Amino acid sequence: MTTAADRRSLSIILPAYNEEALIADTLDQVRTYMLGLSDRYDWEIVVVDDGSADATGDVAVSYAAQHPNVRVLRHHSNFNVGQALRYAFSTCTTDYLITLDSDLSYGPEHIGRLLETIERTRARIVIASPYLAGGMLTNVPRVRELASRNANRLLSMTAPGELRTLTGMVRAYDRRFLASMDLKSTDVAINTEIIYKAQLLGAKIVEIPAHLDWTRQLAVSGARSSSIRLTRSALAYVLSAFVFRPIIFFAIPGALALLASLWTLMWAAYRTYENYPESTEGFSGAVALAYQAAPHTFLVGGVAFIIGVQLLSLAILSMQNKRYFEEVFHLGTTVLRHVAPGLDGMDAARAGSDPWARAGGPDTERTDGDAAAQARAPVR
Repeated sequence: MTTAADRRSLSIILPAYNEEALIADTLDQVRTYMLGLSDRYDWEIVVVDDGSADATGDVAVSYAAQHPNVRVLRHHSNFNVGQALRYAFSTCTTDYLITLDSDLSYGPEHIGRLLETIERTRARIVIASPYLAGGMLTNVPRVRELASRNANRLLSMTAPGELRTLTGMVRAYDRRFLASMDLKSTDVAINTEIIYKAQLLGAKIVEIPAHLDWTRQLAVSGARSSSIRLTRSALAYVLSAFVFRPIIFFAIPGALALLASLWTLMWAAYRTYENYPESTEGFSGAVALAYQAAPHTFLVGGVAFIIGVQLLSLAILSMQNKRYFEEVFHLGTTVLRHVAPGLDGMDAARAGSDPWARAGGPDTERTDGDAAAQARAPVR
């Protein structure tokens, strides 16, 4: 039996955009599941209506009016999922945060598994991964599946550790740890930004097998639209991979360019050796004959050599700049913890220079207009 002193508090965050067809059922499913955990956790559900063009926000507000452990935050314009998450993070005061897709492409049963893992392993972040052994995908559109798999492969190659899913939003967070990070992304890149900054701080990150199921959302696909665009997301993930390990984006093409220049050098040396017996001007004449036979080879080799040297130089500079950023990030995080010991990181951001965070985000509102009430502890 969990005593009052042992109880943990939990916020389940649901960013929503044009989810009118699903949001009420989603809230029913999540709330029903959490009622089964009420003996162990104080909990709340936080819906962030990210400027939906349909009645998502109104449906969520009506639902919240009937259920005291559900609250709604609203953007009057669409600012994307990253800003929606940051807004929700800034209002939560619980021990743990669970972020879920509002279409429940990961079922509510993942909540219990995420909580069990974060408490058992004492990890700072637990990620639901369909690509981990034991995970699975159901009815995911082929294009999206390929895009997701390839994006995560790229990020896995560049990020430290052996994480398989870095783009997924379904996670459990130690809220106090998450609050120590100053997050900047306003789009899907926030998921990789959190992983990147957590790894800089030496945080323990754990993955669990998960089931990604699109059956439910495909059934109502004509009645909803997503704010996520594949091209924009792909670009964001490539840039995230660059942030994780910029050196490889310069070192690999630089090495290939130098190999190309080496090949042309070997060719020129061989042709010079062949022409040397016929040359009346010695070595310089042999080189001139080789150049006359294939001037473009010398040109390509010279350009490839210059490009290769420049790219390798940029690789070294990028590695140096990354080290500088890591040092500054560590310093800034340490200063935040010591200068504002009474504030969580996200509270400090609201009290600082970020006007969006300070106001809860541009064009935002809380359902009851009472900031203190919105930051209240969750109820059972």
